[in-house]
Parts: sequence; structure tokens; C-alpha cells
Amino acid sequence: MPFPVPKFLHSAGVAFLNLVYPPHCAICLCKTRAGEHLCAACRKDAPGIRAPFCSTCSEPFFGRIDGAFVCPNCRERRFRFTCAVARYQSRSAVRELVHRFKYNGKVYLRGVLTDWLVETLEDPRLQSPPCDRIVPVPLHPTRERERGFNQALLLAEGMAQRSGIPLADCLTRTRYTTTQTIFDREARMENLRGAFQMRQSADVRNLHLLLIDDVLTTGSTVDECARVLRDAGAASVRVATVARAC
Repeated sequence: MPFPVPKFLHSAGVAFLNLVYPPHCAICLCKTRAGEHLCAACRKDAPGIRAPFCSTCSEPFFGRIDGAFVCPNCRERRFRFTCAVARYQSRSAVRELVHRFKYNGKVYLRGVLTDWLVETLEDPRLQSPPCDRIVPVPLHPTRERERGFNQALLLAEGMAQRSGIPLADCLTRTRYTTTQTIFDREARMENLRGAFQMRQSADVRNLHLLLIDDVLTTGSTVDECARVLRDAGAASVRVATVARAC
């Protein structure tokens, strides 16, 4: 069993690393305070999602609408999740950080991305009823070996630690699918059909679940996951992502 590291040694180690590798902004490379991977200016450049936006998928509407509304895309579809919440648009600094984290292996960026993800819990849509479990969208084992990690699982772990909501890694991806980025909405839905299933002995009956992924685009991936979870007896499935593709 490893011995706990005394607090003063841990602090000394952090100070030494900051001396050898000074903290800097992941976007503009300017110096930042210890533990910060984004400077104030670049944080300000992160495009947020503000009302009016679709109450189902959070897509912002750049016009004048008073009160809640549902976008044409969501009116035409019957999702198995109740709503998908994001606080930022997948543009500018947000898109850059997500891509560096997901495709370039910059795992240290999970901190700032988890910060943005945790902000979704301030949304009333995720507060009532309270979420019982946090569920990450799974990767196929082949894709996870290629990437080295599952970005949704890392984010979900951070979300669970910050929020106190238990993590339930209860889904598995059973079929390797071509990347969704090359498909339109209908092709994405067909590409994902039957790609997910519940893990053996997983029990989500009567639980209100919060499904976690990095970016919401058409909603096809999280909808297929939500279908599996609802079929397994979940009381409801809501979605939280770092960003919304707009």
C-alpha cells in the first residue's frame, strides 16, 4: 500500500514543477497562475450560450424570441432524452481546447473543460428532479486503444468528483462505427443503431440519469444511449456536454 505524501512535500513538488514548467495559457501561451490552463482573456473569448436557445438541445437562436421555445430540428424528432444542456458554443477557444484534449492527447486540459461542464448544473433543467447518477458516453474498445482514453469518461469522472453525484459507467459500445463527423443527421442515426448496450449487472431502474459527452452536434449519439438507458428502466435521461456545435 503506498504511503501518503506529506502536504509540505506535495506543495514543494508543485512549486518545483511550476518553476521548471511555468504554467501558461493553452491558447495564447501567456503565463498564468498555477493550476490555470486558460488566461482571463481567452476565457472571455469562449463563446457562451445565452437566451434565447432551444429548451431541448440548447442551440442558440440569434434573433428576438421571448420565453422558452423548441427549435425546428427538435420539433421534428422524438428524442429519448429530456434535454441536452451546454453553456458554451463549440467555436473559437472552446473548439480549440476540445480538439486538443480529444485528438491531440492533451489530457491536462480536462480541468478547464470540466469547469465548463460543471457550469451546466446551474441550469434549472438539470436541477429538478435531481440527477441520481452520471453516465459517460462509451467508446468502442478499439477506438479507446487508438486514442488512449475515453474523453467522456474523464469528463464524467471530474463532474462526479466536483458535484458529488455518483458515477455509473454502465454503458458499453459493442459495435465499431465510422466517425460521425462525416455523416448527416439521418446517416448518423443509422450508423449508431444497435451500437450500445448495458453492461452486465448494471442497474439503472427508476434512476434519473445525466449522460455526459464532450460536444453535442445532432444529438444522435446521446439519443441512442438514452434509448438503451430508458429501455433498461431509467426514469429519465438528461444530457450535459462541454459545448454545443452551432
